[in-house]
Amino acid sequence: MPVEYPYQTILEAKYKPLELIEEKLTADAATPWYNETICHVNDSVVRLGVVHGDYHWHKHSREDEFFYVVEGCLHIDLIDPTDPSTTEENPRTITLNPRQGVVIPKDVLHRPRAPQRTVMLMVETDTIKPTGS
Repeated sequence: MPVEYPYQTILEAKYKPLELIEEKLTADAATPWYNETICHVNDSVVRLGVVHGDYHWHKHSREDEFFYVVEGCLHIDLIDPTDPSTTEENPRTITLNPRQGVVIPKDVLHRPRAPQRTVMLMVETDTIKPTGS
């Protein structure tokens, strides 16, 4: 049975090719946890996230995920497959500040957290399920 999450997720693209993308207007109108597909680029999508607080632990079995912080601060806790000492209770944490990004590889268990209202862009395949697989 699918799990329901209290996150607003809009999978339909807001902007079509050649339309001006107004990231700030979209972000300013959103409340956390908000995730909207901004546009399609080939077989990928660019999504806008507005977050504050903790997301749940999840992974994507077939897709990498790129996070880029526009404003605020994002911590991404993860179980590092190269470090067996990392666990959900003792994760490796990557911190992103504005104008910083990171790729989380497929199959890496991760949990984004935002200590304040944070606006981010994510690039991922158009088949990815934002809440994890």
